[in-house]
Amino acid sequence: MTQAHTDPAASGKETAKVVRMAKPDKQELLDFVLGQLDDDQAQEIVTIDLEGKSSIADYMVIASGRSTRQVASIAQKLAEKLKQNGYGPVKLEGLPQADWVLLDAGDIVVHLFRPEVRSFYNLERMWAFGDAPPVAGTA
Repeated sequence: MTQAHTDPAASGKETAKVVRMAKPDKQELLDFVLGQLDDDQAQEIVTIDLEGKSSIADYMVIASGRSTRQVASIAQKLAEKLKQNGYGPVKLEGLPQADWVLLDAGDIVVHLFRPEVRSFYNLERMWAFGDAPPVAGTA
């Protein structure tokens, strides 16, 4: 994940080291996010492949928590773990209310919902790109 590089221009007894973060593999990042969501007991985890379909991200992950407290906890812990494991800082939106929290991790966008809010917005259907079955009652 990290690459150490010794600065040849450094003088004196101490050698300066520059640490560069390598861009994480998309699949590795997705696996990390999914594993963390599973560890934190997120429910109904769905992954939508957006590669080549949208410029916002390569993957969208949608999951539910049982309450606003669990949604907030999952989001905060995921953001913290991503940073601790070298995936960089992430952006969080919606944390104060925690009905719907958006976590932007670059190549992956994670939506965490309370179940009622998730069913209302139905992002899985909106982003299905024709892959989802038609809704009952429509032709």
